[in-house]
Amino acid sequence: MNLNDSEYINRAWENIKENITVSARDSLGWCEWKKHKPWFNEERLRFLPQRKQALIQWLQNRKQSNIDNLNSVRREASRHFWNKKKEFVKLTISPKISETRTAASTVSEGLPA
Repeated sequence: MNLNDSEYINRAWENIKENITVSARDSLGWCEWKKHKPWFNEERLRFLPQRKQALIQWLQNRKQSNIDNLNSVRREASRHFWNKKKEFVKLTISPKISETRTAASTVSEGLPA
C-alpha cells in the first residue's frame, strides 16, 4: 500500500462519513446539544482552577495544611454552586408554582360546594 492508496482510503472514508451525517440530518433534523446545567456559567468557572490547584498541592505534598486548604476550597466552591443553583431554581420554579396555584384556585371556585 502506498501513499496514494492511503489518501484514497481517507478521502473515501470522509465522503462516507459526510454522506451519513447529511442523511441523518436530513431525515432526523438537526438537534442542538442540551445544556444540562443552565445555572453553570462563566462566573462559576473561576472556582474550578482553584479546586484543581488545591488538589495538585495536596497530591504533591500530603501535609495537613494542604488537606485543610483543599477542604476549604471545595467547601467554598460547593457552597457557591449550591446557592447559585438554588437561586436559579427559585427564579425558574416559583413563577410556575404561583401559576399552578392560581389555576387550581380558579378551578376550585367553579366547583359546586
